[in-house]
Amino acid sequence: MAAIRTSGLTKRYGDLTAVDDLDLEVREGEVFGFLGPNGAGKSTTINTLLDFTRPTSGSATVLGHDSHEGADEISPRVGVLPEGFDCYPRLTGRRHVEFAIETKDAADDPDELLERVGLAPDDRSRRAGEYSTGMRQRLATAMALVGDPDLLIMDEPSSGLDPHGIREMQDLVRSEADSGTTVFFSSHILEHVEAVCDRIGVLNDGTLVAVDTIEGLRESIGGDATMRLALDTPTERAREVAASIEGVASAAVSGQTLECSVVDPAAKATVIVELERAGATIRDVRIEEVSLESLFTTLTNAGSEREDHPGPNPETKTDSALENPDSEVAE
Repeated sequence: MAAIRTSGLTKRYGDLTAVDDLDLEVREGEVFGFLGPNGAGKSTTINTLLDFTRPTSGSATVLGHDSHEGADEISPRVGVLPEGFDCYPRLTGRRHVEFAIETKDAADDPDELLERVGLAPDDRSRRAGEYSTGMRQRLATAMALVGDPDLLIMDEPSSGLDPHGIREMQDLVRSEADSGTTVFFSSHILEHVEAVCDRIGVLNDGTLVAVDTIEGLRESIGGDATMRLALDTPTERAREVAASIEGVASAAVSGQTLECSVVDPAAKATVIVELERAGATIRDVRIEEVSLESLFTTLTNAGSEREDHPGPNPETKTDSALENPDSEVAE
């Protein structure tokens, strides 16, 4: 069973189509990265999955239930880390988590959850209004983990975290997936997405333009990988051997290094095998794959901005929707 499935999901705000005929399936137990430039429709999609906003047409199911009709069944099984989480300044971090436990009627130990997200014991008893952005993010993550959710929806989960905190967040996401939790991971920090996601979906102007593994996108979109081989004695013969291999676009010798531009992933192993057959001694091999950023740019035609939409951008609606689900923009 899919953890998330949408069919023809469309959301319009007046003349603006925020999400356009979205067909998406997120498999149980996977970490799914949901990418797109600002204004692409990511937050609107999340709001629809959580029943904070209703679709204009189409449908969405979460954990086998209609996102609207089955909201009461879905809510206890979903943990949400919203972008821009705003805490209650006078309450301690521990009290925030205790409140989340009471709301979900769960049996979690608040200190165990706070320990898991790296919030120090002394900080747990401090008022959350004194927290840094990173500490608030850790607190929000602990609250999202209450009740051992089957689905964890994370919107910009690394916001405000330092490099150490980001690594901890990545480890936590993978740990949740390893335990069977489905993680729906929306972020604009592409290297973090690449580090944790099994598959990604790319949304642009409300339309899903790609769904695949990152390696699958590299193969389907193209883009050369750069292969650098440190040879004992680089020669013209070595360059000719590499350049003759199918899938190698070009090859050049620079000092002790043979550099190849590889367009077919299968050619990488062939380069090594054929060079050794030709008598070359390979001291080191380094490969730089086409970056996720390059793939993202190709898919979204980065730099093109929405300039024709009227009024406020519905992507900024997430926080207010969490506070007041009834405050939907009039259609």
